[in-house]
Amino acid sequence: MKAEFACALALFLPLMLPVSASARQAAPATPSKPAASPTPPATAGAKDKITATTPPADLARIALMAHGGDKFRSAKTIIVRGSVDFYLPNSVQALPGEFLIITAGERFRQEVRAPPFFNATVIHDGTRLYSSVRLFSVPPPNKFGMIMLTQFDQRGYSVTALPDQKKQRAFRIADPDGNVTNFYVDPATGRVMSYEVVYNGATYTVAHEKFKELGGVLLPYSFKQSFVTPQGTFYADYEVKQAAVNQPISDNMFTIPTPPSANKKP
Repeated sequence: MKAEFACALALFLPLMLPVSASARQAAPATPSKPAASPTPPATAGAKDKITATTPPADLARIALMAHGGDKFRSAKTIIVRGSVDFYLPNSVQALPGEFLIITAGERFRQEVRAPPFFNATVIHDGTRLYSSVRLFSVPPPNKFGMIMLTQFDQRGYSVTALPDQKKQRAFRIADPDGNVTNFYVDPATGRVMSYEVVYNGATYTVAHEKFKELGGVLLPYSFKQSFVTPQGTFYADYEVKQAAVNQPISDNMFTIPTPPSANKKP
């Protein structure tokens, strides 16, 4: 049961990696060690200075630009690999592991390895979700999280103000179906420092700590995650070791495995 809790927490990670919904590639998905540049000192820009009166729609636009603007919005694929430490409720003992996330549009593949505690593979082919372990109800990666920032100005989406938090400006993006993500941005840089999702009674929060620019896209390389459930609050610390943007990915990486029973002849 503990292993399943930890796996369920890990599954929230794809929400931070939006890529173009039109991404369809055909090549092996093997991320190489990136030549990521140090975190740039860029700010939101003189014309886009965030103040206490900046409207929420402008906050969303500035945040999008801070993370790469059109390059962020139109990225076809993002691959990240690294280490993760899980913390169960009321525990100070970390469960160390490694993760791999491959995202292409509304498709993703995630692998979490923390032997002997758990091994998990999760695949979303754009329509169906597959997991090698029993899951909690996890927010769909194409409905919540950073992907909402890339869609804020599309028809049917709305951006509204939220109370500021810890000197960070806040706003909410809602899609046409009523799915919402709350964003908190650094007024000096426009970067999203954290975002929050409430889904099926559970609260998911991701807090970004360190960033690196790769291929014109600003990616979080160190971040914390909390997952509040009736069973308690789970925590995880992530460190990205390797990343790639717009690297070709084979379609078979998102193929849902056929259940063994489906292969049996009647």
